[in-house]
Amino acid sequence: MDALRQAQSGQEAPSRRERTPPEVLLIGGRSGAGKSSVGWEVAARLRAADVGHALVEGDVLDTVHPAPPDDPDRSRLTTRNLAALWANYAALGCRRLVYTNTAAVLGSEEWIFTEALGSPRLTRVLLTATDETAARRLTAREQGSELARQLRRSASMARHLETHVPVGTHRVPTDGRTVGEVALAVLRVTGWLPGAAGEGAP
Repeated sequence: MDALRQAQSGQEAPSRRERTPPEVLLIGGRSGAGKSSVGWEVAARLRAADVGHALVEGDVLDTVHPAPPDDPDRSRLTTRNLAALWANYAALGCRRLVYTNTAAVLGSEEWIFTEALGSPRLTRVLLTATDETAARRLTAREQGSELARQLRRSASMARHLETHVPVGTHRVPTDGRTVGEVALAVLRVTGWLPGAAGEGAP
């Protein structure tokens, strides 16, 4: 009946693709856990399998100074920028999003994706790393004045994430593993990669 009413009003019925909610893989974790590297590797493996997707680094959506006076934590800016990007990807038929950001896996961040993407299906993956592993990676990566701040923030966020991620969040350890091994473990929980569905995250 909905399709009939739309036809009578001159509107096209929504396609099945449009009715299907987008799927979002949220990859979070402390600084030094390997989120960006794993995100790119996940995208590379999906591309190799010809699985449609988009990749967004959450950090680039709010990198502006000073923060908007009415949006001090830049969350509204993040939401607007993500909505604009997703509108372009969705127009191309994209229904899967890989999103990397430290706090993206927290339940308090869910409203950003609901507002920007509608009612997406979220899969949360928390990458974990010991203090020693995170410090080694950050020391190799950070060459400027940010290292000390990143080390402090990484340790603090590790504790916060471990305590506050929602039930059902998949934890994937990264210590002593290659980027490829971690990416495959992440993909196993999504069911997006042919042959890896339902295997769980080791």
